[in-house]
Amino acid sequence: MELHLIYTETKMLLSKKQYGSWQEIQAEFLDYKTSLGPWPADAVIDYLQTDYPGLDPSPVNQVAELLQADALFLELSFRE
Repeated sequence: MELHLIYTETKMLLSKKQYGSWQEIQAEFLDYKTSLGPWPADAVIDYLQTDYPGLDPSPVNQVAELLQADALFLELSFRE
């Protein structure tokens, strides 16, 4: 399954919803800034581990949580 990272003005989301273009994502999120993907889960994990070391739980755990959930989105959480 391929995932998107979605950046908004207020949060960073991980999505397993499939989009045809970034414009579809922008239409869904009013405060959309940018997005990355679609990427395979392992590429998302590698990216997050490298660029966001403050993620807690770890990127591995947060990606796994989304993949196992019925939900299409997960707001990524960071250490305080």
